[in-house]
Amino acid sequence: MATTTHAAQGNRLIHATSPYLLQHAHNPVHWYEWSDEAFARAAGEDKPIFLSIGYSACHWCHVMAHESFESEAIAAILNKHFVSIKVDREERPDVDEVYMQATVAMNGGQGGWPMSVFLTPDRVPFFAGTYFPPDAFERICERIVELWRTDRESLVSQAGQVHDYLLAWAAVRPTGGQRLTGETVVATARALSRHFDPTHGGLASGSNKFPPSMAMELMLRAHLRTGDAALLEVVETTLDHMARGGIYDQLGGGICRYSTDPEWLVPHFEKMLYDQALVSSICLDTFQLTRKPAYARTASEILDYVIADLQSPEGGFCSSRDADSEGLEGKYYVWTVQEVTDALGQDDAELFCRYYDVVDVGNWSEARGHAPSGPKNILHVPKPLEMFARLHGMTGAEFEARMAPMRARMLAIRNRRVPPGLDDKVLTAWNGLMVASLAKGACVLGEPKYAQSAARAADFVLTHLRQDGRLLRTHRAGRSRLTGFLSDYAFFIEGLLNLYEATFDLSWLTEADLLTRQSIAHYYDEVDGGFFFTASDGEALIARSKNPHDGAIPSGNSVHAMNLLRLAILLDSKDYRAKAESIFRAFAPMAAEAPGAFDRLLCAVDFHQTPTLEIAMIGPADHPATRKLLAAVHGAYRPNKVLALAPSPDSPVAARIPLLRDKSLKDGRPTAYVCRNYTCQAPVTSAADLVRQLDAR
Repeated sequence: MATTTHAAQGNRLIHATSPYLLQHAHNPVHWYEWSDEAFARAAGEDKPIFLSIGYSACHWCHVMAHESFESEAIAAILNKHFVSIKVDREERPDVDEVYMQATVAMNGGQGGWPMSVFLTPDRVPFFAGTYFPPDAFERICERIVELWRTDRESLVSQAGQVHDYLLAWAAVRPTGGQRLTGETVVATARALSRHFDPTHGGLASGSNKFPPSMAMELMLRAHLRTGDAALLEVVETTLDHMARGGIYDQLGGGICRYSTDPEWLVPHFEKMLYDQALVSSICLDTFQLTRKPAYARTASEILDYVIADLQSPEGGFCSSRDADSEGLEGKYYVWTVQEVTDALGQDDAELFCRYYDVVDVGNWSEARGHAPSGPKNILHVPKPLEMFARLHGMTGAEFEARMAPMRARMLAIRNRRVPPGLDDKVLTAWNGLMVASLAKGACVLGEPKYAQSAARAADFVLTHLRQDGRLLRTHRAGRSRLTGFLSDYAFFIEGLLNLYEATFDLSWLTEADLLTRQSIAHYYDEVDGGFFFTASDGEALIARSKNPHDGAIPSGNSVHAMNLLRLAILLDSKDYRAKAESIFRAFAPMAAEAPGAFDRLLCAVDFHQTPTLEIAMIGPADHPATRKLLAAVHGAYRPNKVLALAPSPDSPVAARIPLLRDKSLKDGRPTAYVCRNYTCQAPVTSAADLVRQLDAR
């Protein structure tokens, strides 16, 4: 009865800011947040710790919560014998990283969420796993209770071995003789391409497929270096099939976190902000390179989705949409033939169903995933639009004109359903990724609304997620908290740099410079180079890492290396360049051993190893002639460039940015200068002349 009353009133999580923790605030488990209070109680009562890590949009986290953490019997065991701690991995990526590394090490390379870790009172793990069914989880808890009482030495010995492993894992020191070069970039891209599925795209490793955005960016750069058509083909195949698959929201735009099958049909339906940023960005790059409208369309649909669904009224971007609604994964997104017919009428429904593969028996069966009961269909496009249109006697444009109002009608009906839950916390790092892609979209697509959306988010972060000049990690319900991590600085600085190039508002560049100085002061390793993930005055965990690997999101070091190189040119800073080069030296040995884990770092290497286009413009940004020059810059894929603009030669902006100094108008017209190492070609005033200089080898 005590646990029932406690659950009704709420446990300690009732005061959390994280939506994920709040989902567990009425569990009968006596949860703590990650806190000194929890560790003091574990030490004082001589109890092991049960640490559960997950996130709001995680389907299997919900399953384990319902099966185990809402169970009175399991809660009784946890409450009597353990101190239980619940962590939102998105708020505390530092905690998640350390214990995920331990989980992977103890489980043959396997990890995931929910993460279930058992610790000694001094926070060292001795047993770990991910999702456990309730019977198995109860047996594990009971076995650990028994061992803690009868054979604690074995658990402590295991913890000691794991601790030694974590200290060795966190120690990253440069060694002599290894360098990351342009040849490394090309060799890695080609090696990665051989692991891609030639039919459907994506990395062909197991059944699950994640959007390989950073690997594709590396391939595009290597294609630009070599002209290797096979690298571009891999990227196009992947993007084409993702955009036609169930992983892509065919009605509302946006991309799901991953697919559970090789054909991209059945996703886990959660929509993460970082995926929207990374996938839209690679679509923009591919559009610049190929000029194929489909990639621009996918990018714009994702960006429009984010603005419509994930941007808060105050300007910050929310973290994710859940996979589940009304207790079922994907229920919000799936359809029956009858539902389509009721929405569109018989004739339109027949065409719609043929195009999106909506069938009476359903295309989402138990054999293809954990489908809701009954014949449900995930909208996807088995045949490319142009092919399908020809088969039905229409041009692509005619067919699209007919389909657009159908999609609008279906979306309007879907919007009346109970939506998946929204994780409305605002994370600095993920907002930085989204600001960066939106700002790029404004440049590439010529859409000012994307720059305006990016600026609102950047303003929100600078207003609500900065304290005493330093970034904080998370904001929700009027509360901002937690010292920022390297990724918060690196991703947000990248967003500010892209926003400067989209708007030429000097304040964005100034803020990027100030935050870069903060990152060096609190995260830079003066001994071995590179940047630590946590601040020098942040909470000390059992290991302090530099978190160098690019995973679902890039590492802070990878992104910051590029930031430092861009700023080094814009601000003529030898120190920033040296800091970037220290990152390459620090991680060269690791990247040589496992290059596939350093995709984004190698993109920075490509920037460093390629003569950078330094583009200076003089002229009002809104002048028609200036806009033509800017369109010429953004009209092709030129990733290794920096761009600066002053409205006039005597503008204060020209004094602030060395690249703009001593630049003048030619014949009184907006003028562009293409430079390398601050040595500039003759000034030009026409877009055609500018393109010739940009493309000259």
